[in-house]
Order: sequence, then C-alpha cells, then structure tokens
Amino acid sequence: MQIKQILLASRPQGLPDDHTFNTVKSSLREPQHGEVLVKPLYFSVDPYMRGRMNDAKSYIPPFQVGEPIESAGVGEVITSRDDQFKTGDLVMATGARPFLPWATAAIFPGTHLRKIDHSIPPTYYLGLLGVPGLTAYFGLVDIGKPKAGETVVVSGAAGAVGIIVGQIAKIMGCRAVGIAGGAEKVKLLTDTFHFDAAIDYKDNPNLDAAIAAVCPNGIDVYFDNVGGDISDAVMRHLNFFARVPLCGQIALYNVTEVPVGPRIQPLMVTRSVLMQGFTIGNYSARFGEGVKQLSEWIKAGQIKYTETVIEGFDQLPNALLGLFSGKNSGKMVVKV
Repeated sequence: MQIKQILLASRPQGLPDDHTFNTVKSSLREPQHGEVLVKPLYFSVDPYMRGRMNDAKSYIPPFQVGEPIESAGVGEVITSRDDQFKTGDLVMATGARPFLPWATAAIFPGTHLRKIDHSIPPTYYLGLLGVPGLTAYFGLVDIGKPKAGETVVVSGAAGAVGIIVGQIAKIMGCRAVGIAGGAEKVKLLTDTFHFDAAIDYKDNPNLDAAIAAVCPNGIDVYFDNVGGDISDAVMRHLNFFARVPLCGQIALYNVTEVPVGPRIQPLMVTRSVLMQGFTIGNYSARFGEGVKQLSEWIKAGQIKYTETVIEGFDQLPNALLGLFSGKNSGKMVVKV
C-alpha cells in the first residue's frame, strides 16, 4: 500500500518554514495479528508542537529528524486483525504516545487504540473533549480556583483553550475578559461566547490602559496562554492573592534569543501572587472527571465551541504555522 508521510526535515531556528518539512511516499505493509490499519480523518495542530522540533529535554520527547511528525488525531479503521475493532470504527491513539503519525495511513497494535463515540462530532475529541478542553478545565478550576464575583482574564482568548476558559469562568460566576488579535475575534468572544469584555491587542498600542479600562477592579485570575508583552501588561493589574495558571508562551516559541522582560518577582511577593506552570499530562489520572464535567456543560448548553478546519493532508504544515500568526478561531484541525 502506497502512503504519504510528512517528515521533520530539519530543526528550525526561529519560525519553521518550508525547509522544516519533507513530504515523501513510502510503502506500508499489511497489518499482522493483533494490529489495525487506520486511515486518519482529522489531525490536531497545536502550539506545543513547535517545542518538539527542538532537540531539547522537555515533558515530551522531541520529534526526530527524518521521521514523521505526529499529533493527536481521529482515524477510521480500514482493516483489523484485532477482534476488538472492526472496519469503520472511529479510533484515537492511546497510552504513552497518544498520537497519529502525519501519514495517510498507519498501522497500530490494537492495544494502542481506543474507540470513540460516533454520535459526537469527531473533532470534539481533539478540542472541547480533548486536550484543549481538559487544559482549560484543570488549569482554571484546579490552579486558578475562581470564585464568584472575581475577574478572570485569559490571553489567546479566541484559541482552542481560551474560548473554553472564558465560558467556564462565566459558569462559575466570574467576570470573563479575553485578549485576542483582531476585531473579528473580539466580536466572537463577546457576541458568541458571552465574555464580559474583550481587548484587541493589535488595535491597542497602550495595552496597559486598555486593561485598566475593562478591569477597573483589577484581575484575580490570569490564565496565561501567550506570555511576552501581553502578559507583561496584564501582570501589572493583578490583585492581592491573584492566581496565574501558566499554560503556554506562544509569543516566545519562535524566538532565537529570549528577551528580557519586566522582573515580575517583586510584584508576586508584594501582592502574594501564585503562579503555577502545568501541562495536561499532570492531570492524566483525572481525565475522566474533566470529560464528565465538560460533557454535562455541553449538554446543558453552557459551553459553545468553534473550530477552524483546513482541508487536505498536504496543508498540515501550513495549518501548524498558521497558529503563530493567529489564523485560527478556536481549535485548528486538518481534515485529511
């Protein structure tokens, strides 16, 4: 069987480009006993994948040069040599490596797959009921610990995690303020997802003043997806005993030299601020809890969702790069 694969061709310096990826054709053998042939239907692209292009120690192994890139995905069983699966089943990878290789087909041991419910849109398992939804839930509820009446600010608010953070904040009786890039995204946050206020950082050269205007009583929880200049501005408005779940730093992922920003430690000391970094893997034992609660909110109509779907296997690199220029609203997925 002939398939296409997208490989990591070289480790990028700064923003990845066309030289970072290499599309090749190869042959795939037939599945053996206990194995399943899977055709990917949807791939997730996520900012953390940029870090895996570096040869650096992290919470997840780096991609290997000359090997397929991989990401979360939903696939369809084409051929099964495992009695637990049949043709047409929708599946995701599970276990220590819950990813699909960037290929038009792949073989998995049946023990490395799990079936998913056909009645739920498959992309929900990559977004709202997947890593972004769980990240929003545990980061806000477990670290942010929002209380009714408090102000919750989230950067990258129109992204896959941010839109869910703001809605959970509203469910918990808080005032939700989003920071995003572009008038269209700001309108999406306030009109569709019912944030109390949203700031367009691209149209506000004085971000400090813009934050002060919409957060007159300061900020109690800052869910940081972005870092950089945006977070520098937000930090100045933190209240005493504020909590900062540190989820992502997309503003810094492609820099070749780490810029020196404001020294925030004095502010954290004098205002008794708690900042905690986390990755969703920290909560793997509690995923069932998160999925259950998110599902209940979805069924009750308390959480809405949006996604940006790019069509075509060959568009995977462009979709990934589009994350760094804000081309997505909600979850970015590629339909193969």
